[in-house]
Amino acid sequence: MTLRKILVAQGGGPTAVINQSLVGLALAARQQTPPIQVLGARFGVRGIIEEDLVDLSKESQDDLERVALTPSSALGSTRDKPDLAYCQNIFKVLQAHQIDSFFYIGGNDSSDTVRIVRQEAQASNYPLRCIHIPKTIDNDLVGNDHTPGFASAARFVAQAFGGASLDNAALPGVYLGVVMGRHAGFLTAAAALAQNHPDDGPHLIYLPERTFDMAQFLADVQAVYARLGRCVVAVSEGIHDGSGMAIASQLAKEVERDAHGNVQLSGNGALADVLSEAIKSQLKIKRVRADTFGYLQRSFLGCVSDVDQREARMAGEKALQFALTGAVEGSVAIRRTGDYAVDYALLPIEEVAGKTRVMDDVFINEQGNHVTPAFVSYLRPLLGANLAQAHRLALHRIEKASDA
Repeated sequence: MTLRKILVAQGGGPTAVINQSLVGLALAARQQTPPIQVLGARFGVRGIIEEDLVDLSKESQDDLERVALTPSSALGSTRDKPDLAYCQNIFKVLQAHQIDSFFYIGGNDSSDTVRIVRQEAQASNYPLRCIHIPKTIDNDLVGNDHTPGFASAARFVAQAFGGASLDNAALPGVYLGVVMGRHAGFLTAAAALAQNHPDDGPHLIYLPERTFDMAQFLADVQAVYARLGRCVVAVSEGIHDGSGMAIASQLAKEVERDAHGNVQLSGNGALADVLSEAIKSQLKIKRVRADTFGYLQRSFLGCVSDVDQREARMAGEKALQFALTGAVEGSVAIRRTGDYAVDYALLPIEEVAGKTRVMDDVFINEQGNHVTPAFVSYLRPLLGANLAQAHRLALHRIEKASDA
């Protein structure tokens, strides 16, 4: 298949490696004979309908390589959720610019946009190839072993909780960290990789795959605190009660929703504040501290998994290869093979669009307050090389000599 002009856009939340996919696609197109022109849309699909386009073919290779190593979306992103009319306008612009293939780097909603745009092209008998390139720190795309962006964010979470546990050991009390994750708890669960010794935190982990019960939560904290004299807790922002209502949304005086109709869970400390207050008031523990990680883990400089970088780059390159070999639509997926290796497949877009993957039951302990060794084994090879490790003094004790 011969391609002359393609267009790429980035959607949804930025990640530490989303630009690797962008550059992988752009440089793979440049290496074709003749080179394929690559246009980029500024600020996602909104840039397409506003025709805010740039020519990535004119960027120097050196600059592209530097951008590839830089977190966040180099083209800019959007939270717009295109409906049919929106997608029809996208298709009109692609047609006007004689685009051969449309590549959208994003998560669940981005894959659905790819599906609708492809349908519009089919209805108009326009030979447009539409390929979705995976990206999400939530790791919740169906059909993928893991998604680009997740491993780097997980590396941040693991190292942040490692540091928080060290702090908590030096000045004992209760520490609670709230981590992103609406329906899938993969990112919060990554905190478990901070544990190198049996008494390391996080001692408790609460995920949206399980119903959250406040009384049981307090009992769990009390048990750990009684045993160790301290407790470190990782909590997903998406924890919910038996009815499925997010605990955070129950606490808010006014519920804010994003463009997709989702209750806004990130960006405020309400959940951390209420859980901390419950520990203080009901367990009578005085030293309680809490943080809401919010957006920190998405594009944190200097905390990027080399495995994540490599696989995100390959996802972009593979997307172009699939289009060149005749694929008209689909979503690139990462599959694990062997002890640790991956290959790439192109899934039918309908298998991915609008669907959400959650953590497997085998990854969550029976009590629903931590992860299993199976999850640790799953995540460890994704975090990359040179993961920070904490060390301890041997603490050779001296016998007491005074009568005090």
